[in-house]
Amino acid sequence: MNNFIKRAITGVLFVAILVGCILYGAFSFGILFTAISALAIYEFGQLVNMRAEGVQINKAINMLGGAYLFLAIMGFCIDAADSKIFIPYVLLLLYMMISELYLKKENPVLNWAYSMFSQLYIGLPFALLNVLAFHNDPEYSSISYNPILPLSIFIFLWLNDTGAYCIGSLIGKHRLFERISPKKSWEGSIGGGVVAIGVAFILAHYFPVMSMPEWAGLALVVVIFGTWGDLTESLLKRQLHVKDSGTILPGHGGMLDRFDSSLMAIPAAVVYLYTLTWF
Repeated sequence: MNNFIKRAITGVLFVAILVGCILYGAFSFGILFTAISALAIYEFGQLVNMRAEGVQINKAINMLGGAYLFLAIMGFCIDAADSKIFIPYVLLLLYMMISELYLKKENPVLNWAYSMFSQLYIGLPFALLNVLAFHNDPEYSSISYNPILPLSIFIFLWLNDTGAYCIGSLIGKHRLFERISPKKSWEGSIGGGVVAIGVAFILAHYFPVMSMPEWAGLALVVVIFGTWGDLTESLLKRQLHVKDSGTILPGHGGMLDRFDSSLMAIPAAVVYLYTLTWF
């Protein structure tokens, strides 16, 4: 019961802060996800330094890289800077590579691999939230902040998780990916997807930034890639022999545990929305 109460309180606060910061405005959105990106990369660095044999990556430099990438893409999306804003990030990546030549660590190749993976796996997906959040406003010939698309990603993921858990608990029999996640079932995954797509029709009614089929397509993309994102983090934890990625969220584990699904769902949603503009 104590663990349930702890999970419930943490969950409510987590959702309230996330939704509140996204809806409040561009500044709070930027501050929140810059911090989340840095914390998630720190957690990843802590995990691999402790659990991966011979690995010792520079957590501070990797955190700086993820935070800067988010802010750089945000600045680029709002036309506050041109492409030169990415030069410091490229220099930072070069530093990660070159520094290993001089540090004489046990396994520099794995250090390179995990450092670059932290940017690709964590830094880039969070940074791409800016592509969803900022749009050209043809009426005023300016860039406007629209919280609905980035927020919808998390709404679809939360509803998919909730629906999958409830339906899977009731009728789940056929394992989805038993080798990596024994508890997930096909019935639960399909049920969660149906719930998310159902809510997409509601969003289409109140927020006609896209047509109803396009909203449903976005929900489907988020559900499919969110499931793969969840399985990817499960595989990572199995390889490192840990149950949770961290302890920053009492009762819920770490940042990666809470955002694992979104790390694949966000890039997939960006690709999907760009694909719609080609037709």
